[in-house]
Amino acid sequence: MEDNNKNTQRNNNGSYPKNSNGNKKSGFNLWWIYALIFIPLITLYVVNDSSSVKEIGWTEFQQMARDDVFDEMVVFNKKNILESTVKKDKYQEVFKQDADKAAEMGVKVMVKIPSADKFSDFYDKKVQENNISARVTYNDGDDAFWNILVSIGPFVIIILIWFIIMRRMSGGVSGGGMGVFNVGKSKAQLFDKDGTNKVTFRDVAGLSEAKQEVEEIVSFLKNPGRYTELGGKIPKGALLVGPPGTGKTLLAKAVAGEANVPFFSLSGSDFVEMFVGVGASRVRDLFRQAKEKSPCIVFIDEIDAVGRARGKSANMNANDERENTLNQLLTEMDGFGSNSGVIILAATNRADVLDKALLRAGRFDRQIHVELPDLNERKEIFAVHIRPIKKDASVDTDFLARQTPGFSGADIANVCNEAALIAARNGKKFVQKEDFMSAVDRIVGGLEKRSKIMTEKERRSIAYHEAGHASLSWLLEYANPLVKVTIVPRGKALGAAWYLPEERQITTREQLLDEMCATLGGRAAEELFLGAVSTGASNDLERVTKQAYAMVVYFGMSEKMPNLNYYDSTGQDWGFTKPYSEETAKIIDHEVQHIVNEQYERAKRMLSEYAEKHNRLAELLLKSEVIYTEDVEHIFGKRPWVSRTEEIMELKNGENRKQDNVNV
Repeated sequence: MEDNNKNTQRNNNGSYPKNSNGNKKSGFNLWWIYALIFIPLITLYVVNDSSSVKEIGWTEFQQMARDDVFDEMVVFNKKNILESTVKKDKYQEVFKQDADKAAEMGVKVMVKIPSADKFSDFYDKKVQENNISARVTYNDGDDAFWNILVSIGPFVIIILIWFIIMRRMSGGVSGGGMGVFNVGKSKAQLFDKDGTNKVTFRDVAGLSEAKQEVEEIVSFLKNPGRYTELGGKIPKGALLVGPPGTGKTLLAKAVAGEANVPFFSLSGSDFVEMFVGVGASRVRDLFRQAKEKSPCIVFIDEIDAVGRARGKSANMNANDERENTLNQLLTEMDGFGSNSGVIILAATNRADVLDKALLRAGRFDRQIHVELPDLNERKEIFAVHIRPIKKDASVDTDFLARQTPGFSGADIANVCNEAALIAARNGKKFVQKEDFMSAVDRIVGGLEKRSKIMTEKERRSIAYHEAGHASLSWLLEYANPLVKVTIVPRGKALGAAWYLPEERQITTREQLLDEMCATLGGRAAEELFLGAVSTGASNDLERVTKQAYAMVVYFGMSEKMPNLNYYDSTGQDWGFTKPYSEETAKIIDHEVQHIVNEQYERAKRMLSEYAEKHNRLAELLLKSEVIYTEDVEHIFGKRPWVSRTEEIMELKNGENRKQDNVNV
């Protein structure tokens, strides 16, 4: 008995103790109080009428009518009921000893009549005999239920509306913390360790270095004694940084799946609300829940929504709610309190805008860079996404990995899905290599528009333009070799070309100049062989100008301004002024123009030297509309330079051939 009394008491913090299912015991429901108030009021309103009624018999009524005691009579035809009001001087005769009370309450006399016709006959007869002065009116009779409904209906509707509003404000049964009263509660979704849909490291292709970093966190959660015996502490947090679509969220889910611990997931924007103080309240509630579930992982996606550097608000005098939320987050992660067993994982592609206090050790002890996949990682990602697709023997993941440089994991997943859709659209039973190539073209270049109307002169200009790019990319050592070129419009482009860029970590001045020369090959071919330039080179000129500007201002590759860099990596962007004088700006403009003009003249010289082969390539492009690497090699001969990417693939293919021979 004593234990039961203890269980019914509140905890020290004022909350109710949890029952066996882990839920809080509910106290007395406030809605019962409302019910106890409103039900008697409604009952009294319906039952209690201000004018009471005394019921008498038909015979007695006839006698009273002869004595002319009634002032007014109302006959309800459908109900065969008559109600009469008594004359003021006749109350004593009708109500006897209760006359005073009846007069005070305005009591009426009610009688059940045989029928309205019989009453009419009786009344007409007695009027002639006894000169009765009572006024008589006839009524069809109202429905009692309808009277009640009309009387209390508005009140019921108001009460129901008020009840619904209160439930919505309090979140209701399934409000999930979305109500006004729960606006300060955390919106984090909890994925428990007993969940069925788990993601593990086997589901994450590539990202070998990033997985190695987070595996230590998983190992610590599984076996903390291995580290604490040596004096180590569990990491407070890890920040996943990288471009969009590289698998940061997927990696965080894999960490939760491998660690087999509760996993709270939410976005940085979930802390932002129109009410003051809500963000900080949600941070406190999130960490309170996390402590109850510890050891656990809290994953905050797109943390830059709440973690931007403080003091940069446009309205400098405003009390920035986002800064208050960030301050609370900083305190919870590494303040005076201890969050033992709670690990924070966060993801962002804008690490440069985050507050420095958020990035310091003790809050985010590790910054894990999740970069775009390289050649081998793209092959692994293709292998994962191709697995559920019905494909034939022509599909080669090595070839697909080579054709998708710069693609993220999300892009590769999109390629595989597009290839399956294209094959289904064409009525195929298997997805083939050409379907994957069409999917890559669709994603890179846009939708093919063969219906776009072009004149023969425009087609010829586009063909010579694209042939200029293809020729120089094949002839220059550091330019990206051609994979495919087409004069069929795609997206907003009238022509498109696909190249195989060399995947390198650093770039030399010669490599940049070769790329610029190949980019200017289209405009140079138009001027040389057609005698007129067109607007089709606008995108080429934009890319070349930006590249030349970067060489001068950022990379220090200018002859007159060597070894200077005017780029601010801290993200301050130099405020309202440039970091160089007007005289220096003139030198920069001159150097950029000099580099671009020099490469343009170089492109024209090379195209003049190989004019006959260029024209053959352009005519082939006009005829077939699409040409490939084999067509360029047939005209210009084998390319004397092999890119680093091609070397890797040749070595990989050689290893595969050796392995095949060993197996045989």
